[in-house]
Amino acid sequence: MPPRPPTAALQRSPQRASPGRQAPGVLTRNAALALLAAVFERRRPIEEALDALPSTLEARDRGAAHRIAAAVLRRAGSLDAVLEPFLRREPPPVVRAALRMGAAELLLLGTPAHAAVAATVEVVPRPFAGLVNAVLRKVAAEGSLEGLDAERLDTPPWLWSAWHAAYGPAVRAIARAHQVPAPLDISLKPGVTPPEGAVELPTGSWRLPAGTRAADLPGLAEGQFWVQDAAAALPAKLLAVKPGERVADLCAAPGGKTAQLAAAGAAVTAVERDPRRAARLRENLARLGLDAVVLETDAATWQPDGAGFDAVLLDAPCSATGIIRRHPDIPHLKRQSDITSLAETQARLLEQAIRLLRPGGRMVLATCSLQPEEGEAHLARAEALGLVPDPIAPTELPGLEEAVTPRGTLRTRPDLWADRGGLDGFFAARFRRL
Repeated sequence: MPPRPPTAALQRSPQRASPGRQAPGVLTRNAALALLAAVFERRRPIEEALDALPSTLEARDRGAAHRIAAAVLRRAGSLDAVLEPFLRREPPPVVRAALRMGAAELLLLGTPAHAAVAATVEVVPRPFAGLVNAVLRKVAAEGSLEGLDAERLDTPPWLWSAWHAAYGPAVRAIARAHQVPAPLDISLKPGVTPPEGAVELPTGSWRLPAGTRAADLPGLAEGQFWVQDAAAALPAKLLAVKPGERVADLCAAPGGKTAQLAAAGAAVTAVERDPRRAARLRENLARLGLDAVVLETDAATWQPDGAGFDAVLLDAPCSATGIIRRHPDIPHLKRQSDITSLAETQARLLEQAIRLLRPGGRMVLATCSLQPEEGEAHLARAEALGLVPDPIAPTELPGLEEAVTPRGTLRTRPDLWADRGGLDGFFAARFRRL
């Protein structure tokens, strides 16, 4: 059974105890409810909801709230299946959210039963306190995730159908990869020593265990590295820029690929239309001590002066279904209709990217999506517009040869490198302009 579609706006329930008499963890659970309300009811990203939490909330409570909410988002369908036998009728949305939270703590996060039940009871409206107490006690005593078809339960039907059509039996491994937090991948500036505990991946990125906070690593403030999934680092790597080449990085924020290009010695123009994201891009480049021209404008209509660029990197806006393991809110935010509109945006950006290239220039088109409409479907259009495929050779990506398709494009999936902690889902294709 897939996650239930919410029927009314989730609201954080009034706390039933005064601040001085709150059970331990009430602030955390109230914050987690607010995060879930933002995602399920208002279709807002969880990171945006985190920023909206009270500034007085301690970092520890903020982090714990995010951890609880993320567990619910990853496993909502399975949690509902566990709760179902203990419910006679559908509870109000805020109660459903609280029950999911409590069940996640009991079955996924290892919270002691007394703590999970007591704190969850405190954050629901008083008339439902008895129900929540009884149901969660039953979950603690009898509930189990064993035997469930968790991969299907935790994946929206439209995504399951699309992935099954595109990847066949691998859909189960993809869905399974989304059920657990991803490790932390970083890219190092040249000559920098990796943090203790980091393991080098075959493609050159460095990986630390899931749960590692970049802010806790030495060297972040000093600009020694930037956070970037190993798959996200591949498109810029495939562009293979040379020192002094003029390169346009379109839709550039938050700046990981811009940093790669600048660190390789290219003269980079990074284009980002969102003011906040452009500001973050500038901040990241300043922290890293890397130079690039950052333009706050729409890449689809940008008309630069001068000759064409030697290379263009277009990491186009997309549904982001390839990064669900890092952003478990995505399946609850996106709809099939979003794919169609995003593919149209990508097509417009592709046409513009071609106009920016000098004759003989090269381009990499990339999306962090598992949907073929946002990747492979653009190949014919690119060729019709005058681009010539520049196939990727498996030898360019040692250790990841299986991600190079027979057509010479790149298709990574979350289930690849399963023994190393997985990989984000990316599509990339390389071209040259006639």
